[in-house]
Amino acid sequence: MARQQPPPWVHAAFLFCLLSLGRAIEIPMDLSQPPTITKQSVKDHIVDPRDNILIECEAKGNPAPSFHWTRNSRFFNIAKDPRVSMRRRSGTLVIDFRSGGRPEEYEGEYQCFARNKFGTALSNRIRLQVSKSPLWPKENLDPVVVQEGAPLTLQCNPPPGLPSPVIFWMSSSMEPITQDKRVSQGHNGDLYFSNVMLQDMQTDYSCNARFHFTHTIQQKNPFTLKVLTNHPYNDSSLRNHPDMYSARGVAERTPSFMYPQGTASSQMVLRGMDLLLECIASGVPTPDIAWYKKGGDLPSDKAKFENFNKALRITNVSEEDSGEYFCLASNKMGSIRHTISVRVKAAPYWLDEPKNLILAPGEDGRLVCRANGNPKPTVQWMVNGEPLQSAPPNPNREVAGDTIIFRDTQISSRAVYQCNTSNEHGYLLANAFVSVLDVPPRMLSPRNQLIRVILYNRTRLDCPFFGSPIPTLRWFKNGQGSNLDGGNYHVYENGSLEIKMIRKEDQGIYTCVATNILGKAENQVRLEVKDPTRIYRMPEDQIAKRGTTVQLECRVKHDPSLKLTVSWLKDDEPLYIGNRMKKEEDSLTIFGVAERDQGSYTCVASTELDQDLAKAYLTVLGRPDRPRDLELTDLAERSVRLTWIPGDDNNSPITDYVVQFEEDQFQPGVWHDHSKFPGSVNSAVLRLSPYVNYQFRVIAVNEVGSSHPSLPSERYRTSGAPPESNPSDVKGEGTRKNNMEITWTPMNATSAFGPNLRYIVKWRRRETRETWNNVTVWGSRYVVGQTPVYVPYEIRVQAENDFGKGPEPDTVIGYSGEDYPRAAPTDVKIRVLNSTAISLQWNRVYSDTVQGQLREYRAYYWRESSLLKSLWVSQKRQQAGFPGDRLRGVVSRLFPYSNYKLEMVVVNGRGDGPRSEAKEFTTPEGVPSAPRRFRVRQPNLETINLEWDHPEHPNGILIGYTLKYVAFNGTKVGKQIVENFSPNQTKFTMQRADPVSRYRFSLSARTQVGSGEAVTEESPAPPNEATPTAAYTNNQADIATQGWFIGLMCAIALLVLILLIVCFIKRSRGGKYPVREKKDVPLGPEDPKEEDGSFDYSDEDNKPLQGSQTSLDGTIKQQESDDSLVDYGEGGEGQFNEDGSFIGQYTVKKDKEETEGNESSEATSPVNAIYSLA
Repeated sequence: MARQQPPPWVHAAFLFCLLSLGRAIEIPMDLSQPPTITKQSVKDHIVDPRDNILIECEAKGNPAPSFHWTRNSRFFNIAKDPRVSMRRRSGTLVIDFRSGGRPEEYEGEYQCFARNKFGTALSNRIRLQVSKSPLWPKENLDPVVVQEGAPLTLQCNPPPGLPSPVIFWMSSSMEPITQDKRVSQGHNGDLYFSNVMLQDMQTDYSCNARFHFTHTIQQKNPFTLKVLTNHPYNDSSLRNHPDMYSARGVAERTPSFMYPQGTASSQMVLRGMDLLLECIASGVPTPDIAWYKKGGDLPSDKAKFENFNKALRITNVSEEDSGEYFCLASNKMGSIRHTISVRVKAAPYWLDEPKNLILAPGEDGRLVCRANGNPKPTVQWMVNGEPLQSAPPNPNREVAGDTIIFRDTQISSRAVYQCNTSNEHGYLLANAFVSVLDVPPRMLSPRNQLIRVILYNRTRLDCPFFGSPIPTLRWFKNGQGSNLDGGNYHVYENGSLEIKMIRKEDQGIYTCVATNILGKAENQVRLEVKDPTRIYRMPEDQIAKRGTTVQLECRVKHDPSLKLTVSWLKDDEPLYIGNRMKKEEDSLTIFGVAERDQGSYTCVASTELDQDLAKAYLTVLGRPDRPRDLELTDLAERSVRLTWIPGDDNNSPITDYVVQFEEDQFQPGVWHDHSKFPGSVNSAVLRLSPYVNYQFRVIAVNEVGSSHPSLPSERYRTSGAPPESNPSDVKGEGTRKNNMEITWTPMNATSAFGPNLRYIVKWRRRETRETWNNVTVWGSRYVVGQTPVYVPYEIRVQAENDFGKGPEPDTVIGYSGEDYPRAAPTDVKIRVLNSTAISLQWNRVYSDTVQGQLREYRAYYWRESSLLKSLWVSQKRQQAGFPGDRLRGVVSRLFPYSNYKLEMVVVNGRGDGPRSEAKEFTTPEGVPSAPRRFRVRQPNLETINLEWDHPEHPNGILIGYTLKYVAFNGTKVGKQIVENFSPNQTKFTMQRADPVSRYRFSLSARTQVGSGEAVTEESPAPPNEATPTAAYTNNQADIATQGWFIGLMCAIALLVLILLIVCFIKRSRGGKYPVREKKDVPLGPEDPKEEDGSFDYSDEDNKPLQGSQTSLDGTIKQQESDDSLVDYGEGGEGQFNEDGSFIGQYTVKKDKEETEGNESSEATSPVNAIYSLA
């Protein structure tokens, strides 16, 4: 986490502002003034021959200046050349070659003259040159023959171009030449070999020149090398040999310089240019180069080493960089040095450049032209482009070397003066005019500007003005009389007021007043001070694993009157917010971090006035990159050294390297782990097996994961040998009753040790000690046939290849195939242990009847019936095994109170033998299972109903049920109550002691043996704990069970019947009556009865009660639950639930005839009917 400094351009811009404050005051363009050159081409102007030529020259003045040119110091008549034109209102020349012509014809030295009635200004002398890219001369190059270890220089000699081409070396197949401290390109373009090695023959060498303007590359015919050597094989294992040269028979020798030659040389450089010193040395081993300066240190801020330390570059050279430098070339055989004397010369450079002089009539002034250089430059003055000596005499002007003094100037003194200072290395030309004006003060900027600045910053209030004589300028704040200058304020020549550090009290109105003898002018600037933008919680450096989520905070405090913008940079470039990133007001979140997300993140909080920056670095831990450049060295019969170059660890240290191998004989393409090494090594000796064609690869491992495997190494085959081991896991087992299958695990490639791996299989019967039978097998199994049933055999399996046999194998005992047992267990005895278990006992069978390996005695048993006559049982057979040669066992998990049968068999590897005589036994009563479907209901607040079903497994004769229950309220628990019921009872109603407590019930069934497993339930929660719907339903149920409510419902039903009779009589007598005026509510316009002004009469008392709703078809809709009375219908009768509660729901039924005959009548609810009759 770091608060970042403002970018460099901020400091540069501030420095530019300070420099501009000291510039001379310029004349407004609406006033008369001599010409001033504003734009011109560079002195050495190189152009592309394929384009039109453009030579720039622009100037300002009043009146607008006219232009003309000289070429090679002679007047250049533009009108006579149709290809040359001058831009309108400009002096820029355009030479057009679209209609033909050779650009080379226009090369030369050009100078522009800008003139009006007050004087003439001159441009620099512009040297026009056309770019050249000549072709390489054709040549046939013979192969270069060189002894290995000798130095070599391949000369480039590029054709001269303008500007000079860029030189680089490649092969003819356009592959770049790899350069290092042994092989490198010099500044002159030649390719230097400090010593030649045999591998340098593997490519050819071609010098290439790239020309800037034409963007073309020219290639020289390639050099081919023929290296004479004492070691003709290019063994790659010797490249990293600690003494590579002696291993290849190359004689070692002391260094000598290839460039520059000799022990001393000199070099001249111009001030402000770069100094490049170069030393290239030969020698075996390749020498190292070091640089020193005699009598001092190298300038660390300007010096840098290039080309593998063979070159020293010092930028922006000054006089103190002159002196003696020397390079030291050294190897283990010795060292030499070369001294370079450096002289620094200088083209002219300004000490005091002449500036425009603005005077009032009668004023004095001077023009100063001071320059320095080496050698000392000369100064020449001109006026309006002519030598000052040939100009008309002016008594008010005096020339004193590099200064012209003007006294009592008049209007006639206006002119443009040129100062030309030069030496053998160059020249400088400057224009400065003298203008004589009589102008009162004027302000040049808009009035009453608003300037907003940030607290504690340095700021500048501009007040550009003009006048002649030059006015004096004073600043005032808030109309106060004291002049602002000194302390925290500073006023510059151009009228700007600098406030060195803004404070809150500096806010206000500032007035600048310009005064000369002709009058005064003033302007105002309003200054507002704003709080700075500050990041008070900066993003912090983070380390994250790939795939995780990272959040970078950036909380900002700023002036509320300014608009804040928060943006992010990554590695100082604008950050693209993709779909894996989320930018919020005060943070940046990165989801699924990847390696490409690593870098510096800068939070930029900015307003229109200032900004603050904070930077944090995100380090992403990733899997390591794959190792590379695997190399095999120290090749031996049973070992090899493997060396590799580690890949990038991606910020998580490598902990291990896994070396894998692949062989192409037994399992080609399959990689096996060979060995594992610490992450600190990159070279290891690998133990190898004979006759394996090895290929290796390496995998790097860190905490994040494993790298991709490296590219495979070259193959290495070891020599063969007899096997040193035999196959493992040898077995002999019968697959049929008259055979024996011998199997083993085959040996792999690293244990075969030779070609044609095969196995010698031997066997014989163990008891007879007969001679060995043997056979040679190439697979991993052999079947011996016609064997007796289950007899032991001695078995041996020995490995053999073309180089010989393996060691004597161990003897393994195997058995031929088994047959089914011939006898069953006898004298089987059963003893009942309890209601679910019995014990068994039997006699052992004779071993010869087993005919195999005795696996177990096994009991088969099944449930014949239950002692409960009405209970159906499953007669599925079950089994219990007793492994080994046992004579007793226990069968458990039986059903109580049941009749069982049981049989015994002998089991070997082939299967079951014959079954014993079936035995019967009976299990006694047991405890029953839990009652099924235990239900607890609470119809009201006074009672609780319990129901249950009989147990699924009675396990005997049920004698009853036991119910235990206890009341509880929160943490309070009441006394337990026990109720016993008969075996046929499956319901129980309990009276509640209070309406608040809940109950916990435990119910179990009983036989004579005891109580069985209990089932537990709890009563429902009381109404205040239940949901509103449940509470409402329970209340309805409670009311419905009351006797008074049932009686009321019967009375209502009777009254409804009477009401139906009355309504039928009234409607049969009714007609249409004109009673519109008696109705409170008028008819709708769409009512079909409106035409005759009458409607069907219905009693006013039959209106529904307030709170009911009338549907579109005239029926009454109740707003309460469906559990209450809803509608009236004929023939409806009350229904009761099975618990005695009243359903209380009616349906509306209208006959079609009744509806047609009484079109406007409303169906009336029973309650409204009661009110109507009342």
